[in-house]
Amino acid sequence: MFTNDSTVILVALKDELPEEMLPDWRVIYTGVGKINATFHTYETINRFKPRTIVNFGTAGSLKQGLTGLHEVSVFKQRDMDARGLGFPLGETPFDSINTINNFRDGLSCGSGDNFVDQQIEMETDLVDMEAYAIAKVCKLASVEFYCFKYISDTANENAGDDWSANVKKGAEMFSRWLITPEYFRRYPQDPESMNP
Repeated sequence: MFTNDSTVILVALKDELPEEMLPDWRVIYTGVGKINATFHTYETINRFKPRTIVNFGTAGSLKQGLTGLHEVSVFKQRDMDARGLGFPLGETPFDSINTINNFRDGLSCGSGDNFVDQQIEMETDLVDMEAYAIAKVCKLASVEFYCFKYISDTANENAGDDWSANVKKGAEMFSRWLITPEYFRRYPQDPESMNP
């Protein structure tokens, strides 16, 4: 369990988690995409020396029936494509760190610098634009890392509209979960979190 005195929460956008919803926690906004997330994670570690970093944000689901808030435990880089050089999709050439697994129960998430609105080639439960970058910096810096994603859309042609409609619901659910201890053990599922 992480505590507010030794934890920093990284979120891409203020719309995803307004800091006033968690006044006792340090919330840092990274901006969108892997490069922004990498820079702000590194800067956060150097400045605040946290024991734990928590990434919260929205994600698209590639699996039918997934709604609500979920922990993510496996991180992939879905737009690293060096297959022309003989490397599998998602593997960075000549890098010892590729898929990252924090060995807790949770879903997989593929991060990339594009908003997904159709099926992708990589096998993964969720898609986002920052989690892999944050996970990798934390791994390299030996900082404990947790990641929680609220499913805002189903990564299809309606993904943009669904994200806009659902982003505030994720902020409310995550802040309620973080403040209320019993939510830590039973990740809430919200049948109203997705548009029909």
